[in-house]
Amino acid sequence: MKIVFSRKAFDSQHGRVPNPVFPDGASLPLPIPDRLSPTRFEDVQWRNTSLGPLVECLTKGRVPEHYMCHLDPDLREDALPRPTGWRPAFGQFAAAQGHLENQGVGPGDLFLFFGRFRAVEPLGTMWRYVRNAPVVHKLFGWLQVSEALRVGREPEHALAVHPWLSAHPHLNGQRWPANNTIYIATRTLTIDGTETARGGGGVFDHSGHNLTLTAPGERCSRWRLPSWIWRSGSLPTLSYHTDKTRWRRRGPWVYVDTVGKGQEFVFDAHGVPEASVWLRELFM
Repeated sequence: MKIVFSRKAFDSQHGRVPNPVFPDGASLPLPIPDRLSPTRFEDVQWRNTSLGPLVECLTKGRVPEHYMCHLDPDLREDALPRPTGWRPAFGQFAAAQGHLENQGVGPGDLFLFFGRFRAVEPLGTMWRYVRNAPVVHKLFGWLQVSEALRVGREPEHALAVHPWLSAHPHLNGQRWPANNTIYIATRTLTIDGTETARGGGGVFDHSGHNLTLTAPGERCSRWRLPSWIWRSGSLPTLSYHTDKTRWRRRGPWVYVDTVGKGQEFVFDAHGVPEASVWLRELFM
């Protein structure tokens, strides 16, 4: 299995504010603005409430609630009314998709989605960011690949195979490049050949410390990872991070200064049994 750390949701460029972490520990990834998408922020539901007012509040009106959003990765069935057969899906294209292809990412591999998050607190009937709360990279969801569907520039073939994808942004809105691809989730998450109780795609429903990638007390882009991700005497094995100067060992951990650009960081977990143990703990 390959594990892909995939950067998604609001960031300093798209949306320009962190994604919220609520007082109960729940993390909410916000889909980025996209004027060509068929979906509006106000259409998307979370805890039976529209995302629109929350997004408009957190962005101080820069992203109005009626603006269009790129709901991708699309992981929650209750986010929108769904057609029969819906499954979690994620689209990628251009250089990032080329990197996934070069790394051999395909069926059975696991995307772990992360983004920039910051604590929020109530402000009347809405929310505001907690003063001096740090911005951290956190995992918020996953998708295990059942199928990598090459959509290309035309959606007809994809829709003939999976008509429930009709509202997906990578089948709408613009002339996508030839490598435009949609990854479709498995029915069930499988780790090291064993099926789990989790679906093949979704969002984490807990706030465990192991979802936070940022090292405690460090800047957002400095991660603390289990030591097995860089074995003694070998080069770092996380794609885009093969420069040894980015890495430091401290006890059972390795610390890595992540690259400022790049969306998909791939780790080949084949022959690394510790990775399966870590994944099982992640999904507990």
